[in-house]
Amino acid sequence: MTHRIGFVGLGNMGGPMAANLVKAGYRVTGYDLAEDARERAAAHGVVVAGSAAEAVGDAESVVTMLPTGRQVLDAYRELTAVARGALFVDCSTIAVGDARVAADLARVAGHRAVDAPVSGGVAGAEAASLTFMVGAGDADFAAVEPVLAAMGRRVVHCGASGAGQAAKICNNMILGISMIAVGEAFALGESLGLSHQALFDVASTASGQCWALTTNCPVPGPVPTSPANRGYAAGFAAALMAKDLGLAADAATASAVPAELGRRAAELFADFAQGEAAGLDFSAIITTLRETSA
Repeated sequence: MTHRIGFVGLGNMGGPMAANLVKAGYRVTGYDLAEDARERAAAHGVVVAGSAAEAVGDAESVVTMLPTGRQVLDAYRELTAVARGALFVDCSTIAVGDARVAADLARVAGHRAVDAPVSGGVAGAEAASLTFMVGAGDADFAAVEPVLAAMGRRVVHCGASGAGQAAKICNNMILGISMIAVGEAFALGESLGLSHQALFDVASTASGQCWALTTNCPVPGPVPTSPANRGYAAGFAAALMAKDLGLAADAATASAVPAELGRRAAELFADFAQGEAAGLDFSAIITTLRETSA
């Protein structure tokens, strides 16, 4: 019998992920509050339910991809009424504490629980090339690995419940800081008369090399596939980076870790991701960095 998956949250990330599960041969029933998301999912073979509870009613695995920790916890309180023994897999990016509470809610209801946030953005979701950072016990990791492998290229067991979220916010703290550093370097290079291509050719093959430069370069030209060449149309929206850096800053406070650069990056992105900038790719922060330099 085909493994049955209930998928709640069919947005820009969840929709392509659910579609890839269908391609892999899983029977996927999904739900999203947004009608256009439901329609896109249906076009890719997802059976669309009339409610989240209906989507997970007979599921063996329940995948959630939701914007906030509160929404995840609300969903878990509602959805854990499914048949006992289901494997709950949360792919959202939420606070470590919320991830652990969600896992406890699932286990108290007789289920298994895994936190498995992702890296790779919308392009990775569409191409099934995501990296999953997994917090789970050994047996649950073994059970969830084939499901995650259908949606991604790499599945990393980071530790017990909450460890996946911990890895995600630490990774994105590195990413946010490095994007600011790359943006400041290009702003400085411009003021010194360096062309974008010259700086890229040096830094991309020298000690300044990083993903923010070589894949998501914040200026048009050197990396034709970067969002800078499309008016900063979001691959990873600035608002999402601001959210993740905020989670990292909160975790640093709770852990008494100074994280001075991480906190400053959180402040810069929180200021930037207001109004229209919220929907731009996070690399667009270079526009603010230029203004500050000027």
